[in-house]
Amino acid sequence: MHLNKFDVDVFLQDYWQKRPLLIRNPWDAWRNPLDPDELAGLACEDEVESRLIMHAQKTWKVEPGPLPEERFDRLGKAPWTLLVQAVDQAVPDVAALVAPFRFVPNWRIDDVMVSYASDGGGVGPHFDQYDVFLIQGLGRRRWQVGGSGDAACNADTELLPHDDLRLIAKFEPVEEWMLEPGDILYVPPRVAHNGVAVGDDCMTYSIGFRAPARSELIAHFCDHLLAEITDDDRYADPGLRAQENPGEITAEVLAELQGMITTKLADRVAFARWFGTYNTTPKYPDVDWAPQEPVETETMRRLLAGLTTLRRNPASRFSFVRTVSGAVSLFVDGACFECTQETVAFAEQLCRQDRFLVDPTLVRSVPAITLITQLFNRGSFDFDHAD
Repeated sequence: MHLNKFDVDVFLQDYWQKRPLLIRNPWDAWRNPLDPDELAGLACEDEVESRLIMHAQKTWKVEPGPLPEERFDRLGKAPWTLLVQAVDQAVPDVAALVAPFRFVPNWRIDDVMVSYASDGGGVGPHFDQYDVFLIQGLGRRRWQVGGSGDAACNADTELLPHDDLRLIAKFEPVEEWMLEPGDILYVPPRVAHNGVAVGDDCMTYSIGFRAPARSELIAHFCDHLLAEITDDDRYADPGLRAQENPGEITAEVLAELQGMITTKLADRVAFARWFGTYNTTPKYPDVDWAPQEPVETETMRRLLAGLTTLRRNPASRFSFVRTVSGAVSLFVDGACFECTQETVAFAEQLCRQDRFLVDPTLVRSVPAITLITQLFNRGSFDFDHAD
């Protein structure tokens, strides 16, 4: 599916991280990619993250998955919502929903959460710390949004007491829309919103984006640095001179001590390598495509002799960083692969496309066929058996 009536440049300039936008069915031909029964089946699986949210008499109750199959036979009449995370990693047609939004870099894309709700179902007024596209798949949902810009939510926004939900205590909507199948609502970070199903069979696809907090980056990068620093790396002052007052910590000493920290933190090459591996580490590593027996490079060369299409594992994350030398550091599922010469273009292709044909010239390249074999054996991609 493709977006026909959608101007990416206008959207990025006027709406992205600024204000909500309702996009009325911009698809060339909308088709709901997932049956509700399939979604319920995913919620019953151990490796899938899911939640059932019930709302009755002003009380919100959350039941974490996996859910027993019989639970769906006794839901009762109270409004309820089923939420299933990372459905794109299990259902190729849901993963295809992400493609039209690839104008946002790969490293920012998180996953596709799918919700199914009965009449009146929802998760309550809340706000997220990231951007989200809410695609109406089946049925109808009424969305209300609060203020943006200076009127957006923040750390001081009052929340209702609840262990599992971040519900806004005083939600004041400023706009309201009824979404039909194929409609899309974009909501920027920290903009309050509340969606309520109108009628049964209400299914919504939420494409969420990653927005690392400063505290998260500092904490994890420092943990990484600490693991590499030995106890021998210590302060030293071989040029020490006697000072008038031994109680003073001089400005020169403070600068030296702070430099011991900032020099490490300011290493851009080290940070880029760490962030690439950190950001591409799979959120849900259970979707394992690794072959039972590793494939040798010569076997892979023979397998790719024909026009064979490869497809990426939807649970895998691919990104790359260009180096000053013109090479590329390819990051896949938390591992780094240094690419030069003919493997640079291939690394870029890997990050650009979910499915791709391998150029015959690459099959004859030792570095390229080695990289392909390594990624295949890690389960990062497989042959596209739909060919």
